[in-house]
Amino acid sequence: MSKPCAGPVWLFDLDNTLHNASAHIFPHINVSMTAYLARHLALSDEDANALRLRYWRRYGATLTGLMRHHGVDPHHFLAETHRFERLHAMMVFDRALGALLRRLPGRKIVFSNGPQRYAGAVLDAMGLRRHFAAVYGIEQMRFHPKPQARAFRHLLHDLRLPPQRCILVEDSADNLRTARRLGMKTVLVGRGMKRPAYVDVRIASILDLRRAAGRLLPR
Repeated sequence: MSKPCAGPVWLFDLDNTLHNASAHIFPHINVSMTAYLARHLALSDEDANALRLRYWRRYGATLTGLMRHHGVDPHHFLAETHRFERLHAMMVFDRALGALLRRLPGRKIVFSNGPQRYAGAVLDAMGLRRHFAAVYGIEQMRFHPKPQARAFRHLLHDLRLPPQRCILVEDSADNLRTARRLGMKTVLVGRGMKRPAYVDVRIASILDLRRAAGRLLPR
């Protein structure tokens, strides 16, 4: 079991926070998930895609709907839908991210709705794995995805993290809302978005985090 945390802990979402997943990776996963639903639920491609989107919007993850309504094995689903022959070629990220993480004080953890193996592979592709003390994926959340409070509580319990020392860095406002309710500091990453009241800091790029860190670190 992890030792109780005494310093600041940065919880980083992965996709569209640490790297641009929308460029190549998300389209690939969406196609893979649609094909999986069509194959295993005997649906047309059109119906499979509509169901994928419906479950994602309703539950925060397509997997949750498949488990609840179809008894899908989550391990099989995640393995089949997160296969990448050339992951390195699909990555879009800023090379300066390593320097940012190295200079950022405190412990750093990846907190992703994706499977742990995929998250680790993405970090390896970016050369960033060494900066993170842990990679916490959907399996560790017992398949309860963010923004569900249970996902956060599993993380806090398993890693023995006081929420008051945690800073969640995310591109999803819904996930940040849950984090704030639990007592965490919150950082919204993305351009052209308003800052909700439950967000402490909004930054356009993850590289802006170092400049904003002084307003977030526990005193």
